[in-house]
Amino acid sequence: MSGFGWKLHGDGRTLGPGEVVRPNERLTWTRTIGLGAQHVVSMIGACFVAPVLMGLDPSLGLMASGVATLLFLVLTRGRVPSYLGSSLSFVGVAAVIGSQGGGPAELTGALFVVGLALAVVGLVVQRLGAKVIHAVLPPAVTGAVVMLIGFNLAPVAASSYWPQDQWTALATMLFTGLALVVLRGFWSRIAIFLGLVFGYLLSWILDLSLGKIHSIDGSGKVVDHWRLDLTSVKEAAWVGFPDTHAPSFSASAIVVALPVLIALVAENAGHVKAVGEMTGDPLDDKLGTAIAADGAATMVSTVAGGPATTTYAENIGVMAATRVYSTAAYMCAAIVALFFGLCPKFGAFVAAIPGGVLGGITVILYGMIGLLGAQIWVRNKVDFSQPLNLIPAAAGVIVGIGGVTLEITDNFELNGIALGTLVVLTGYHALRWLSKAAGTSQGGLLDAGTTSYDDADQGSGKTS
Repeated sequence: MSGFGWKLHGDGRTLGPGEVVRPNERLTWTRTIGLGAQHVVSMIGACFVAPVLMGLDPSLGLMASGVATLLFLVLTRGRVPSYLGSSLSFVGVAAVIGSQGGGPAELTGALFVVGLALAVVGLVVQRLGAKVIHAVLPPAVTGAVVMLIGFNLAPVAASSYWPQDQWTALATMLFTGLALVVLRGFWSRIAIFLGLVFGYLLSWILDLSLGKIHSIDGSGKVVDHWRLDLTSVKEAAWVGFPDTHAPSFSASAIVVALPVLIALVAENAGHVKAVGEMTGDPLDDKLGTAIAADGAATMVSTVAGGPATTTYAENIGVMAATRVYSTAAYMCAAIVALFFGLCPKFGAFVAAIPGGVLGGITVILYGMIGLLGAQIWVRNKVDFSQPLNLIPAAAGVIVGIGGVTLEITDNFELNGIALGTLVVLTGYHALRWLSKAAGTSQGGLLDAGTTSYDDADQGSGKTS
């Protein structure tokens, strides 16, 4: 197949100073399989957490990630090294859909539509070029949407997971934060996974030493319950296919999910740019294909009841650490994930993660997602002294995080992520057009802090 047929890099065993293994190259198959397994380990924590947080089958999520990755490699003809894992960007969407009475079928139906929209966006980008993304989604807009998606999740962590076992949550949060900051190399890439293992073991020890805890359980009722309940693990088979379900399509669920499309486009664009810079092979011509491939992979995953997929930063870290960008390693990783997904007992073991552990993990994880929005602003030097950047972002973030609701009809309303994104996106472009039409040019609104101290001391009132 065009794009495959990897050639051996050097002797297939060693890398010289400054050398990298490019996407169309590979090491020996033994080493390549080992690297593939390492990619699975690096992403397995987040890939399992996402379905668990959304009420989906983690084994199906892992299997779907393997299928999605293979599809992505085929559609991009082996040029873009990437692992497609379960997207965490939809956790807030799942919570909102659940609060509206929707279930896994409505959720996956909405995610299928997002995948379809993402595929269409990819085809448009491939036809018109990457410039269309920068025009429609400038950094001021993208950063605000990513921020409100992350911070909108704060109530889920604070009210659903943390109260189930506050002390385990606190300990897990501290351990995970320490691991993220102190550990280096490969271990830092799996810090979330290590945090899950730590919390899992701590919950088991506390159950043995202190007995049941009196707190809210997964259903929200205050009862005596075990922190770690392994009943489902004992009942699960060692080998078998995960449970699947057909998606169901709900207009209200789709409206809630569609704003995350912006985050997925940004994630894919960032991944392609990062890989291109690391390999020295610009991949701008493959940006549209990569986005479309992710959309197609999401459709394949969700049609069977799995989560949406996206590129994983964890795997970029593994590539950077090993200097191996071979898509052969990703093919091996996908096959390894498929085998893991065929073990229901393994999936049940992950699904049994105690609520307190998820509380500690999600406090960090949700905050990191939100602050990625701020990182987009900083890296692109977005100037918030300009009203055009400030006003839509300020309004949209508060609307999205605060859960503001706009009732359209008796049966339809916009709120949270959907309404916040709409405010940011339409507000930015509408104000930009109106400003140009009116020929206005306003000064900065947030000039505090730019005052020259020398002038201020002299009472001149001048600003730098």
